[in-house]
Amino acid sequence: MRFSSNVKPYVLLLIVGIFLLLGYVYFSFFSERLNRDILIDEDQKRTKLLYKQPSVLVGRTDVVSVTPWLAPIVWEGTYDPVLIDNIYKPMKLTIATTVFAVGKYVRFLQDFLETAEKHFMVGFNVHYYVFTDRPDDVPSVNLTQGRHLSVIQVPVSNRWQEISARRMEIIQTTIERQIRREADYIFCLDVDSKFHARWGSESLGRLVAVIHPGYYEQTRDHFPYERRPASTAYIPMDEGDYYYGGAMFGGFVEDVYTLTKVCRKRFEEDAGNSIEAAWQEESHLNRYLLYNKPSKVLSPEYLWQDFKAQTKEVKVIRFSGVIKNYAEVRPNV
Repeated sequence: MRFSSNVKPYVLLLIVGIFLLLGYVYFSFFSERLNRDILIDEDQKRTKLLYKQPSVLVGRTDVVSVTPWLAPIVWEGTYDPVLIDNIYKPMKLTIATTVFAVGKYVRFLQDFLETAEKHFMVGFNVHYYVFTDRPDDVPSVNLTQGRHLSVIQVPVSNRWQEISARRMEIIQTTIERQIRREADYIFCLDVDSKFHARWGSESLGRLVAVIHPGYYEQTRDHFPYERRPASTAYIPMDEGDYYYGGAMFGGFVEDVYTLTKVCRKRFEEDAGNSIEAAWQEESHLNRYLLYNKPSKVLSPEYLWQDFKAQTKEVKVIRFSGVIKNYAEVRPNV
């Protein structure tokens, strides 16, 4: 670019300044998009963070805290909650949480929501998605700032197995329609449960599963996998890592979307061959996770059962299924 000799110096400085400003805006905007960085307040960076020094020699020795594929298994005493919250909270994440309150199961929704507000992802933005055939029976629960609830009506079902089978389909389509635009992570949880202690950012990961409390002490030949080769959920007797509970799975929204899409397709393939997997979506979930390893595994602390006595390995019960009369709450048994 050439300038006439009669151009005033202050005009040249103004032009140079404009170019520098445009360059700064371009660099700042596109570098953030390319690197997908989340901006953190500089004052927050300078805040002194006090936590216990980690050790490679001292820690829990009564449980295994890493899988053979090097995914963490999250137990009490294997992480520092203050430290991990200070990593994730500045990111301003939104956590989607799906729950099905169909038929008489709507009675469990109030306790689920009220205990979630006390213990689940406290300090994070949370969006509850409640799927129900009884929208008028959804209780009014006071939600803290940054937490929201959407009620999505679903059809009435006469069989609990059908409700279970359609869960993957409904989550998949809801991610397509809205969740992928509204959240960063998603957890899919059972409504007939309560939170009892912290469930926080230590549970976040690309693909997250939970070890079923009824089988964490068992060998794989005792797992209730689908054992019929004709089913798309089939797992041979000599395969399997852990038995994962269907009452919780989660991760990045897009990773959970892929999981639900694959499981739905396999459900439909089985249905076309008049096959229903042994434990419906839980069977298909276990098959998927066997060949698509979770990046983080939650210990049974994150999925206990109220009827089960607490064991010595489980130092804290964070989330637990309530005792109920299945014959009374299910449309069929």
